[in-house]
Amino acid sequence: MEEKRSNAERRKGGLKTMPFIFANEVTEKLAVVGFSANMISYLTQQLHMPLTKAANTLTNFSGTASLTPLLGAFISDAYVGRFWTITVASIIYQIGMISLTISAVHPKLRPPKCTQVCEEADTGQLAILYVSLLFTAIGAGGIRPCVVAFGADQFDQTDPKQKTKTWNFFNWYYFCMGVSILIAVTVIVYIQDNYGWGWGLGFPTIAMGLSIITFVIGYPLYRNMNPSGSPFTRLIQVIVVAFKKRKLPNVSDPKLLYENEELDESISATGKLLHSKQMRFLDKAAIVTDKDESSPTPNLWRISTVHRVEELKSVIRMGPIWASGILLITAYAQQGTFSLQQARTMDRHLTASFQIPPGSMTVFTILAMLGTVMLYDRVFIRVARHFTGLDRGITFLHRMGIGFVISIFATVVAGFIELKRKHVASAHGFIDSPYATIPLSVFWLVPQYALHGIAEAFMSIGHLEFFYDQAPESMRSTASALFWTSISVGNYISTLLVSMVHKYSAGPGGSNWLPDNLNKGKLELFYWLITILQVINLVYYVLCAKFYTFKPIELRQKERELDASVELAIVV
Repeated sequence: MEEKRSNAERRKGGLKTMPFIFANEVTEKLAVVGFSANMISYLTQQLHMPLTKAANTLTNFSGTASLTPLLGAFISDAYVGRFWTITVASIIYQIGMISLTISAVHPKLRPPKCTQVCEEADTGQLAILYVSLLFTAIGAGGIRPCVVAFGADQFDQTDPKQKTKTWNFFNWYYFCMGVSILIAVTVIVYIQDNYGWGWGLGFPTIAMGLSIITFVIGYPLYRNMNPSGSPFTRLIQVIVVAFKKRKLPNVSDPKLLYENEELDESISATGKLLHSKQMRFLDKAAIVTDKDESSPTPNLWRISTVHRVEELKSVIRMGPIWASGILLITAYAQQGTFSLQQARTMDRHLTASFQIPPGSMTVFTILAMLGTVMLYDRVFIRVARHFTGLDRGITFLHRMGIGFVISIFATVVAGFIELKRKHVASAHGFIDSPYATIPLSVFWLVPQYALHGIAEAFMSIGHLEFFYDQAPESMRSTASALFWTSISVGNYISTLLVSMVHKYSAGPGGSNWLPDNLNKGKLELFYWLITILQVINLVYYVLCAKFYTFKPIELRQKERELDASVELAIVV
């Protein structure tokens, strides 16, 4: 009976589940990118917001949508599992999209068209916008951290043939995500600009509804992992126990610290973390006292195992590297705000009758990112192997460092291109015409968009690799949430930076670096300010990477035997 149940379980999962899972991810990206890529246009042209307020609304929304994955990951790991988290979150997301679509269609839910004076959206209209965005942010928080882990769950890690497909899954995930983003910044944005926001938001809303139905239909095929408790609870337990035992002296031999493989097996199926010498004050949580020995069962609020202590150490060690990725997101965020406004003032015609929508300029970032990923996988890794001897070509720390350097070039280039744009605007008498199209091709902006895409291919994917590799095994499902949290903080830093620059660069007559009329502003100085911050951040990152300690891990017996059999087969 047990064997039949095991065989039935093995028949679940695998490649046949991918269309159902990817359908959910593709439509979520189609909806969120299709709106956010052109959101600055919606806020300024439909709701008549000032440019800086619209830019801050956009980055605040992006920041919130990237912060909620922590909540989604916690609920999934601790209570309901990934399938139900994705399902409920998708329904919440759908409600937000329906609300946004209705507000874009119903004339009373947005201000009237501009006549001589543009009337800004009132409090009630803005409330509907913010509530709708909040629903989509909450929905994204359940989808984003769980889809990647749920997809990886469909491949049996104990089966050598399926185990290798897990890494292929990440490539498929990025490919599908990239395709959906390309569709969003081209087709959806074109519909929004030429056929109205009702159609432009309606199509992604319908697609999201269909994806929910498709995802639920696939339920009998999925491999569902039961929630094994929140890793955050275990981290808090270690902190509490270490604090309680703070007055105890450290043991002379780490072997005297408490270990319990049976207790840790559910959170460390493939390997246990070994004792490390850093942060020895946390080791006190694993010191065995007379009270602990007299207890028949271990109380995890009184004593922690070495593995659980090392989980906390691993998370703390990842912190500085996690923080280094924030400023790259801050620089990247400007593409959806000020770079888009630059594009709006430039000649976007491809033919006499067709011009590129400003929101579609992101396509050059996506194309550059996907092209870089392909070249990295097919060419760069193979060349780098000859010099480093590493299977992956270079370490994820080196990959992230390259991304930082390229991002610095991106903002430097953006500043010089803005100088060129303003020079042309001034030479042709458009300095007082913020909405006039100057005789300068929008393709001048391609280098800054493309460089950001190349930087993302190195930095963002390297960041994800870092989290997956260095996070404790029990926290791999939460690793993507940590990645999205860095994106969240980066967007919030962008909001803060824009607000501070707008306030402290104010001059006589209401002038400042970032006015609604970019022709009279100093956007190039803002870009170069971000460049300086990124240079400082690069120095910080190099120091963090130099002194970073990789997590010490020992494979469990089952895995060691499997590795040994593979090595023997290769030798034979």
